[in-house]
Amino acid sequence: MTQINENIPQILKESKTIAVVGISNKTHRPSYDVTNYLLRAGYTIIPVNPMIDEVFGLKCYSSLSDIDTQIDIVDIFRKPSDVEPIVEDAIKINAKTVWMQLGVVNENAAQKALEAGLNVVMNHCLKVEHAINRF
Repeated sequence: MTQINENIPQILKESKTIAVVGISNKTHRPSYDVTNYLLRAGYTIIPVNPMIDEVFGLKCYSSLSDIDTQIDIVDIFRKPSDVEPIVEDAIKINAKTVWMQLGVVNENAAQKALEAGLNVVMNHCLKVEHAINRF
């Protein structure tokens, strides 16, 4: 098992910009709810989904490589089998943290991220962790 999830409070405190990969514009989807919470908490959100143009009035990017802003956290709302290419892109853009949401577990992708020097959080909800670790 990959060594992960140890610095969640520090990650949340030091991060300002979050790319949400797999965001939905459907209000009943977890990615919509979590992103809404993160916006209210003061984070800068960059939506990533090639299937939609915008969400929360924010331009939606097709991929991480299309973003020209430094990303602190890549928050992944995709099925585990889709995670590795996202992690590879996160490494290429020099993101600081890869965060796989609750239910998203991909050990190979996590190991790649760790070997590249990224923080890794896996199988945790960013919204829940932020609420628990109020700072």
